[in-house]
Amino acid sequence: MKTHSKVPFLPLGSPMNPPKNSSVFANKVAKVGLCLIAGLFTVYVIGTTASIGPDYSPIPVEQANSNDTITICKEYYNDTRQYIQDRPRSDYEDLPTIYFVTPTYPRREQMPELIRLGHTLMHVPKIHWIVADDVYQCNVHLDSLLMEFGIPFTHISSPMNNIYRHLKNVPRGVANRRAALNWIKSNNKSEGVLYFGDDDNTFHLRLFSEIRHTKVVSMFPVGLIGNYAVSSPVVREGKVIGFLDSWIAGREWAVDMAGFAVNLEYLFRYKNQVTMPYKAGYEEDMFLRSLNLRLEEVEPKASNCTEILVYHTQTKKTKSPDIILPHSITLSSPSKSNIAHLFRFMENSGVSHFTSSKGVKPEVSYKGKKLPVASVY
Repeated sequence: MKTHSKVPFLPLGSPMNPPKNSSVFANKVAKVGLCLIAGLFTVYVIGTTASIGPDYSPIPVEQANSNDTITICKEYYNDTRQYIQDRPRSDYEDLPTIYFVTPTYPRREQMPELIRLGHTLMHVPKIHWIVADDVYQCNVHLDSLLMEFGIPFTHISSPMNNIYRHLKNVPRGVANRRAALNWIKSNNKSEGVLYFGDDDNTFHLRLFSEIRHTKVVSMFPVGLIGNYAVSSPVVREGKVIGFLDSWIAGREWAVDMAGFAVNLEYLFRYKNQVTMPYKAGYEEDMFLRSLNLRLEEVEPKASNCTEILVYHTQTKKTKSPDIILPHSITLSSPSKSNIAHLFRFMENSGVSHFTSSKGVKPEVSYKGKKLPVASVY
């Protein structure tokens, strides 16, 4: 067997043919080797710090701010619910308002998710729902849906900048939550409670009663998270002393986005510095750090974090199908049946898309026989 020993930084010779002054040669080798090791260690430390360090962001926060695009699509402040949980709405007038922030994005499950969440929030008094959509143009059909629930809401168009869409770990939902924070600060909503609730999460109604009176920052377990199926504060004698989470990754605040609520009066003390950076996996940690939060200030909820009142449920995501319509008909064509109206609804809600080229050809049946969809138009 032949072996080869390459020492590219030794131009003077090789182990098989060393220079005459071997002691000097050995000292040089040792010094160069130590320098290389030190250099590699420095690169490793810098790389590790860049990946998990608290101050790291792919783009500086100041630059990211200038790249945020925010459009207020619709604001609705009337609460048209007469009764909430079998009590008149007027019974709840003195309660603090919960500002419930939901980032969302176009997909075929978007409308069903928001319908389900909306029907949960219909049972929550004194709530303002901020729905921030990852689109460049306002979705008027989303406006119509939000109006149906009868609760106050703000609909925002807040697309993530394209510079982040090509990252290996895309910071989803950050642009939407930043837009909501911007709306809260610019509208001086300094009273009440802020909570981030994704459109695919599941919430127990008790959660809202518990977080409503948050004094600084409250925290609680979130189910169906990571390898432990839970992310939770560790509580001893009524105080939070650490965190149970299967992904620590150097985070001071190893919590899920759905696992905390913030008092807005407290948030406004740090109005000019509070932010959420575009750093996938570190959004919660760096947001809470920007509030200068101390561990002893955290208020454990859910019976000292022994119960789960919110679950990180996730709907299976499937690509919206492309459905081929015959060249003779379009979505606006007059129809003798319900099909044209149904197809238009599906298109508007993002459930499916219609095309005249590639996709699946729709068929209907009559007495067990397949017929082209054009036959019932």
